[in-house]
Amino acid sequence: MPLPDHFKTHTILVEPYEGSGAYGTVYGAPVSVECRVEDVTRLVRSASGDEVVSSTTVACDAGTVIPPESRVTVKGRVTTVLAVSDPSTGGRSGLDHLEVSLA
Repeated sequence: MPLPDHFKTHTILVEPYEGSGAYGTVYGAPVSVECRVEDVTRLVRSASGDEVVSSTTVACDAGTVIPPESRVTVKGRVTTVLAVSDPSTGGRSGLDHLEVSLA
């Protein structure tokens, strides 16, 4: 179940991380994602297990695919996905979503 439209007040541009190549990091084609952006500083655990500081949290529809290390343009700033969490209830709530922590 998607988030209500009035909750999704921002649009971000996501270039999904696809791995490393001979010339560095490889990203997929950019995708626009409607979401809610909160500029809040907090300590998160990255996909590699390190504790890092996140300056922005994005909430988007459950089922959205945003891999860790993806490149994201938010509010004109290019940043990287530090961690992704899915606090969804399995469809029991209309507010099921994906939380993405950005550098």
